[in-house]
Amino acid sequence: MLISGKKIAKEVFAQIKQELEGEDQKPGLAVVLVGEDPASKIYVSRKHKRAMSLGYHQETHLLSEDTPQEELLTLIDRLNQDEKIHGILVQLPLPNHIDSSLVLKRIKPEKDVDGFHPYNAGLLSQGQGHLIPCTAKGIAVMLESLDIPLSGLHAVVIGRSNIVGRPVAQLLEQHNCTVTLCHSRTQNLNDHLSRADIVVAAVGKANFVHGSALKEDCIVIDVGINRSENGSLCGDVDFDSAREKAKAITPVPGGVGPMTIAMLMKNTLESWKRFHNH
Repeated sequence: MLISGKKIAKEVFAQIKQELEGEDQKPGLAVVLVGEDPASKIYVSRKHKRAMSLGYHQETHLLSEDTPQEELLTLIDRLNQDEKIHGILVQLPLPNHIDSSLVLKRIKPEKDVDGFHPYNAGLLSQGQGHLIPCTAKGIAVMLESLDIPLSGLHAVVIGRSNIVGRPVAQLLEQHNCTVTLCHSRTQNLNDHLSRADIVVAAVGKANFVHGSALKEDCIVIDVGINRSENGSLCGDVDFDSAREKAKAITPVPGGVGPMTIAMLMKNTLESWKRFHNH
C-alpha cells in the first residue's frame, strides 16, 4: 500500500483550521531566506502559501546573499521579541560566511518551530520534546497512521543528520523500536536492511536502496528528493523494486514532503497555544 503524505497532511490542516475557529489572534510564522538558492525559494513559497491558507499571520523576510551575519542575528532578535510571531524558521542552507549553528541558537527555543535549537534537541533526546524537527515528526505521524504496533520492530535509519536521521531514530526508539542508525561508513548495509521491519532512507542519493536488499513485508519511508537522469523526481529508494517487497511505502513526490510542511504548521500552532496557555 502507498502511504500518502498528501492525504495525511490534508487531515492535519483540517484539524488546525478547526482548532482556530473563533480565535481572534492566529499563530504567527516568520520565515527568513538568505540568498537565491532555487530549491530554498520554492520551499519558502510553499510554506508561505500554506500558512496563509490556514489564516496564520505570516512574514517572509528575503535577505540578499551577502547579508552580514550580524544583520541576520539582529532580525532574529527582533522576531524573538515580536508577540505576533510564535514561530521563526531560518531556511537552510545559509551562505558560507554565516555560521548556521550560531544563527539557530539565537532563535528562542519556544519559537524554534524547526526543532533545531540545542535545547529542543536535548528535550527530544530525553523523550520530552514538543518542538520536534518537522520531517522526523511527519515520519512518526505517517507510521502511526498505519495502525500497526511499532513496539519491538527493528528499524534501520540510513543517514545521521540532525535534521532527519538522528531525530527519527530517537522518535522510533521512543516507540520501543530497536533502531540501527546507518551512514556512509556502515559496513554491510544490505545485511542490516535484510532484517529491517522499517526502513527510513535519508541519504540523499537517488535510488540508493534497491528492493532486493529489503525484508519481505517491511515498511519503507523514503525521505530523499533527487533528480534522476531523465530529470524526473525520485527518492533514495528504487520505488518499483521496493514496492514489490514492502507492505507499505511512501511515494516521491507526495510522501514525506507534504508532511514536513504540515508539521511546521503544527509546531507553530503548538507554540501559539503555549504562548496563550491553551
